[in-house]
Amino acid sequence: MQSLAEVDENETMSPSTSLGFGGDGGAVFNTPFHADSSAASHPSGVRSPPNPGSYPAQYNFARRTSVSAESLKPSADTADNWSPPFHQKTPDQLERLKNALKDNFLFAHLDDEQYSQVLGALVEKPIPAKDIRVIVQGDVGDYFYIVEKGSFDVYVHPSGSVQPGPSGLGDHVGTINAGGSFGELALMYNAPRAATVVSATPNSTLWALDRVTFRKILLESSFARRRMYEQFLAEVPLLSSLTPYERSKIADALESSKFSAGDTIIKEGDPGLTFYLVASGEAEAYKAGAEGVVKQYQKGDFFGELALLNDQPRAASVVAKTDITVAVLGKNAFQRMLGPVESIMRRTKYVGVKSGVEEMDPLQKD
Repeated sequence: MQSLAEVDENETMSPSTSLGFGGDGGAVFNTPFHADSSAASHPSGVRSPPNPGSYPAQYNFARRTSVSAESLKPSADTADNWSPPFHQKTPDQLERLKNALKDNFLFAHLDDEQYSQVLGALVEKPIPAKDIRVIVQGDVGDYFYIVEKGSFDVYVHPSGSVQPGPSGLGDHVGTINAGGSFGELALMYNAPRAATVVSATPNSTLWALDRVTFRKILLESSFARRRMYEQFLAEVPLLSSLTPYERSKIADALESSKFSAGDTIIKEGDPGLTFYLVASGEAEAYKAGAEGVVKQYQKGDFFGELALLNDQPRAASVVAKTDITVAVLGKNAFQRMLGPVESIMRRTKYVGVKSGVEEMDPLQKD
């Protein structure tokens, strides 16, 4: 079995017929200074004395060394003048890449500029055969991978790394298909690879994003998005009674959606599955049987709560008056996180409605 690094280095090769590790045809694991590891020759686990010839001349074997962890703050990775790499792509490659990314949740919150940067930075990695190891449990993580075509099996060994022998990969714990991705955990937390991923089909295609670009674009956008939502939620009158911690949990659960002027955001009679907070722009509510606008919305206002509070279909339609950005909260998160302000939402009054009491839908006339 070969690794993706070997495929890149040798350009053309065929997979090994054996899945074993160690012995004939087994993988050789090197130390950082290229001394062959002797762990396989010491079943007892006792380490042999270091070979001075394999280390730098001034290396002090008696000195204790410290271990430090990398900051989780993405902006600490590189200098402020960092610019993303760009790899030219054909129109066909761009189209295939966009299709591979469209359902991947990691890219859903990126703005247009960040999305373009990711498209430019990704590199195509053809996987010509089965049984090629793309990432190996215990190794250092350098890339994040998106599956465009093919399937990849995931293995986890209880020891935390690949072991010698036929079962050295560990247990098969899952399969990643087209549209899926893997490798993000090692890059996010600066930790060793948590699993081994092996190609399950020939002629597969991956797209790889390097570690620095992943952290700078994806992680930094997540941090910035959370800060933006926390600041926005602090200005929403409805949520003023919540603690900063409660607002931060809501910020983590929010997703952004954009609508153009004239677009229908929710339609009267449809099932109510989401709650909306207006981040920018304006919208208007209309109700069948009522003349004109029932209610107007601007930054900091909310709508869509009635169907969720009463477990009923949408009681009105909401249409974007201008281009609008809304923060969206799903039904489960709404019920779990906004319990403390439910009574406030039930007191909302609507133009032309006789009553807004809790036992009835405020938009529903007698």
